[in-house]
Amino acid sequence: MCGIAGMIDLTGAKRSAPRGVLARMARAILHRGPDEDGFLDDPGVGLANRRLSIVGLADGRQPISNEDKTVWTVFNGEFFDYPEKRKLLEAKGHRFRTHTDTEIIPHLWEEYRAGFWEHLRGQFALCVWDTTTNEFVIGRDRAGICPLFYATVQHDGGPWLMFASEAKALFASGLVRPKPDVQGLNHIFTFFAMPGPVTVFDGVTLLPPGQYLHFTPGRGSVEAMLARKTYWEVNYPDRGHEDWGHDEAKTVRGFEEVLYAAVQKRLRADVPVVSYLSGGVDSSLIVAMACKALGRAIPTFTVSVQQAGQNEESEALQTAKYLGCAPVVVPCGHEELLRGYPELVGAAEFPVIDTACLGIMHLAGSVRANGFKVALTGEGADEWLAGYPWFKMNRLTSWMDAAPGVPLGYYARKFAMKRLAGSPIYPLHLIRHVQETVGGQNGWLDAYGMMSLNKLRFFRPDVMASVLEKSPYDDLGLTPKLHRWHPFHRQMYLGARIMLAGHLLSCKGDRVAMHHSVETRYPFLDEDVVAYMAKLHPRWKLRGLFGDKFVERKVAQNWLPKEVAWRKKLMFRAPMDSWIQKAVPGQSHWVDEVLSTESLLKTEFFDPAAVNAGRELLAKMGRRALGRTGLEMGLTAVVATQIWHHLYMDSGLCSLPSLGYTQPSLVSV
Repeated sequence: MCGIAGMIDLTGAKRSAPRGVLARMARAILHRGPDEDGFLDDPGVGLANRRLSIVGLADGRQPISNEDKTVWTVFNGEFFDYPEKRKLLEAKGHRFRTHTDTEIIPHLWEEYRAGFWEHLRGQFALCVWDTTTNEFVIGRDRAGICPLFYATVQHDGGPWLMFASEAKALFASGLVRPKPDVQGLNHIFTFFAMPGPVTVFDGVTLLPPGQYLHFTPGRGSVEAMLARKTYWEVNYPDRGHEDWGHDEAKTVRGFEEVLYAAVQKRLRADVPVVSYLSGGVDSSLIVAMACKALGRAIPTFTVSVQQAGQNEESEALQTAKYLGCAPVVVPCGHEELLRGYPELVGAAEFPVIDTACLGIMHLAGSVRANGFKVALTGEGADEWLAGYPWFKMNRLTSWMDAAPGVPLGYYARKFAMKRLAGSPIYPLHLIRHVQETVGGQNGWLDAYGMMSLNKLRFFRPDVMASVLEKSPYDDLGLTPKLHRWHPFHRQMYLGARIMLAGHLLSCKGDRVAMHHSVETRYPFLDEDVVAYMAKLHPRWKLRGLFGDKFVERKVAQNWLPKEVAWRKKLMFRAPMDSWIQKAVPGQSHWVDEVLSTESLLKTEFFDPAAVNAGRELLAKMGRRALGRTGLEMGLTAVVATQIWHHLYMDSGLCSLPSLGYTQPSLVSV
């Protein structure tokens, strides 16, 4: 993995970029590529790269071009099938000068031009510049593993496109000023993730997974040039046309074959590869397959959450011992949470609600500290194989929403949340709009709809009125095909579109790993694995009420002890108590500072009285009280938003240092 950045003159006049902009952008993402940098600075275009060298160590410096230097590229990611792709291109007459996978990009563009996306397989964010036609393509991988942000600015009499792997590189340019976007915060409080294209920064867009920009500067309006195009999205069979899998042995064997091939490919590197390992079946199966593919035990890294009921250390060590792996255990408790949360939010660039992300950030730091920079991970299985508890809950409660036009489910949820948990609830017409958008009530809405009620609890009345004018679901660009799918697949698609790219691959994936210069690889997100999982009937994803990830667990029985293969999923969460209890007098900390009435009034997002009441209520609630988790996460969202605002926009909310992006902008007005 690497970091990329660039600046393109959209007028087509090929103006020179302001001096020093590319260097500042690259320096802001030094952590993504500490091994070397590279620049291309031509009239009308500037490209920058920070490289984390993993393949082609000696000759992979970017930007990289084709033989005659007519096509240039900067690239962040990995193409795991690059040896095969290289041979095919060489057979067609293309000549290669390096040993890096980056070099296949300009040659694939020469060969297939706009159709080259279907030949790019792996995890990537990239920019290609064809100097002969002055065309640009900027795109992102299918699952959304590698991030790509962009913004347009007016400078020197015309528009420029700025793009980068992280938003902080845009701000470091001096041409983009960080300003909050309330609709982006609406996404955070609705989805507890930032799936894109909307971000928490006004004017900054996150390119969604499977999408790209393709334009020639000077041809048409900026809006037309930067219209997003889709080259891939997950596609489920129409309801009734799923693969039933009558031959169980064949179905299980087919999944095993594509997953093992995905693990084999992701072990390709010119540096050693390690693996994350939790107590669950996903990472355990990846580690088992990696050990076989390598012919030896792979080193493993495990988070030890210092809270009863959340610690999977013993289970992970059991698997490591069974496979002969040398484990490294990384503790994460209250002290690590309190000290490290601002760093986590700064790395993620948006308010992070899931405290477990800090554990993953520490895990990546340990990987790097132990001399490694590539790690396998088991993320992706829960989204595509129904691993989360809300899939089971929806199977139990879906009867309430079965009768068209009868809002039985709405009134049941209203009673549970308002009367039993003391939470506000949305008006029926807003809920019905969301249900129509996503194809009906589902497990995703049951779980995260409950969490999103914190907007009604904590937002200021004027902010609440503003965000209720537009549903954040309307920003997602959901495929209209979802209405033809099995209802079970609709909820899987929704969770993957929102949580996978917007949370698990972001503040639990790329952002926290690359913060420590570590590349994470995801066998469950291999193109062939995703396609195989998508075609299967839901019974292979959830068998009965408790048989989640059924086809995967059947495979795992061939690789692991039965108790590991069928171990119940534990939701990975770090402790949240640090937000709940107010500090002892005389021992105030940054949490109390950002939640002070003064700081809450400065940001103008939240009602101070409501926040204080929420903290007091949560301190009185029992550990198993109905609504406790939702309120915990709501208060964490408030804390995270406040510290995000302090880091990026207003350094006066607490005593912690900011990130220094409040300097005067260079944008001409």
